[in-house]
Amino acid sequence: MPELFEDSASYEPVAADHFKPKTIILTKGWNRSDIHSSLAKAICGVYHQAKVLDMSDVSHSQVDLKQSDLLSAHRQGKQTLVLGVHSSAVRFSQEQGNTCPNYWHFSPYGFCPYDCKYCYLAGTPGVKFSPTVKIFLNIDQILGQIGKTASKLTEPTAFYLGKLQDGLALDSLTGYSRIMIPFFAGQKYARLVVLTKCGNVENLLDLEHGGHTILSWSLNPAEVSRMFETNVPSVSNRIKAMKRCSEAGFPIRAVVMPIIPIENYRQIYSDFLELLLSDIRLERITLGQICSYSTALQLTNQKLGPDNPIASRLQKTKSLDGRLRFPTQLRIRVYEHLIETIRERQPDLQIALCLEEQTIFDALGMTSSIGRCNCVL
Repeated sequence: MPELFEDSASYEPVAADHFKPKTIILTKGWNRSDIHSSLAKAICGVYHQAKVLDMSDVSHSQVDLKQSDLLSAHRQGKQTLVLGVHSSAVRFSQEQGNTCPNYWHFSPYGFCPYDCKYCYLAGTPGVKFSPTVKIFLNIDQILGQIGKTASKLTEPTAFYLGKLQDGLALDSLTGYSRIMIPFFAGQKYARLVVLTKCGNVENLLDLEHGGHTILSWSLNPAEVSRMFETNVPSVSNRIKAMKRCSEAGFPIRAVVMPIIPIENYRQIYSDFLELLLSDIRLERITLGQICSYSTALQLTNQKLGPDNPIASRLQKTKSLDGRLRFPTQLRIRVYEHLIETIRERQPDLQIALCLEEQTIFDALGMTSSIGRCNCVL
């Protein structure tokens, strides 16, 4: 593994699409090694117009933006890049109250530069306090932790990059894909699963991946994206990126989430799925709807207004996992239509549901699909 990091030392950071930080904050551990400090300085050099603050005595999770309300902190955080280290970046999820299969995930990044109005991450405790975009410089230690965990595995197992961040949005800055993908290619049982909205995949196309990296894109129809996704790559650019990676031999998945039943949604989603499935051969498609915590939905309402297409349909009571969702019968009707559309075009395509409840699987006759979502193999 050391040779992977030696090769990465020559990587020249390139500004990330849709991200132009006004402030860069250097936090505890940023200069722990020559490799860490060199990358940090190179990233700062890309954004020479940004104000650089050395806060080496502060952890990445304790950066206080000193804003009095959630929305102001959120907006400032999207323009703030934090560079530091993450000592516990490899974790096992602990979902309860839904059918989600718990899985390994890891964090070379934190949060994301994109500004989706429905973002569930914005409501998680760590992001609520410090909603900054983060790059963790200790990728060597993070992959070392994965290797240690993987050495105990007895069957192929996913390590998910996308639970607490966008998996590729900052890759042009770090070049981490050029370390991670070869690392997983050399693993006996560990597999990399990435979730992203990124349209820039130049770093990936020449890599030897051995089929051990699965790339998945978060997508919605262009009509929905225009309403609810700000400062993100266009849907057409994402599909082009998927196609390029498919041609490079990567297994490709799609996550259509959150499905939002706007006016004429049936036709809009049918047309979108026809376009997607006619262009790319997917390994799996995962469907999901709104399933957010109250804090994230407060931000959604501040961005869209209180009587928006999401808030106006939400159930008043929380589900068993503490999230708010659309009413059961509405979710079933929406899923039925999308599943029927998919089956007409690719009858054998694996269909999964994300963060859903047992009653939904029962109603759709999909109990055999429980535990087969995007996050796992």
